[in-house]
Amino acid sequence: MNSPKAPSYGFRPLTHEDMPLLARWLVMPHVAAWWGDKETEMKGIAETIDSVDTEPFIIELDGKPIGYIQSYDPHLDDGENPFQDQPTGTLGIDQFIGEPELVGKGHGTRLIAQFVEMLFEEGAPRVILDPDPANELAVRVYEKVGFRPVRRFKTENGGDALLMAIDNPEDADAE
Repeated sequence: MNSPKAPSYGFRPLTHEDMPLLARWLVMPHVAAWWGDKETEMKGIAETIDSVDTEPFIIELDGKPIGYIQSYDPHLDDGENPFQDQPTGTLGIDQFIGEPELVGKGHGTRLIAQFVEMLFEEGAPRVILDPDPANELAVRVYEKVGFRPVRRFKTENGGDALLMAIDNPEDADAE
C-alpha cells in the first residue's frame, strides 16, 4: 500500500510583494483572534523585511504560500524585550497558518518542528515563543514539538502570555 506523500515545507524570505497576502491572512478570524490589529501588524511586519534582529519568512507547502513565520533575537531588540534573560543566541519565533482550510491538520506541528530544527542547525541553543495561554490549540501544538512552559507573564498591553522554550539537543550549555 502506498502511503501519502509527506508534506514539504519551505521558508522563503518575506518580500514587500507578499504584503497583500499577509493583509488577507491577518483578518482571517483564526489569525485575528491571536494577532493584533491588521494595520499595526502590517507596519511591524513590513519593518522586519530589512531588520537586523528579525528574519521574516513566508511558509510554503509544496511551493504554495500558506502562512507566516519569523525568528528574532531578543538580545538585539532596542527596547525592553522580556526575554533578554534567555541564553545568548536564543531565538524567538512567531507564526501563523494563514489558510483556514489547513488549520487543524497537523501542519503547524510539522512546520514548526522543521523551522526549529533549521534554527538549531544554524546554532541557536534555544528557541522560545510566547502564546496567549488561552490559545490552547497553539500551546498543545508547541508541546507536541517539544516546547515546555517556562513562565507566565503580562505583555506590554496587559495580556497574559506563556513563555515556552525548547533547547537544542546538541547544546549542553543551554539553561
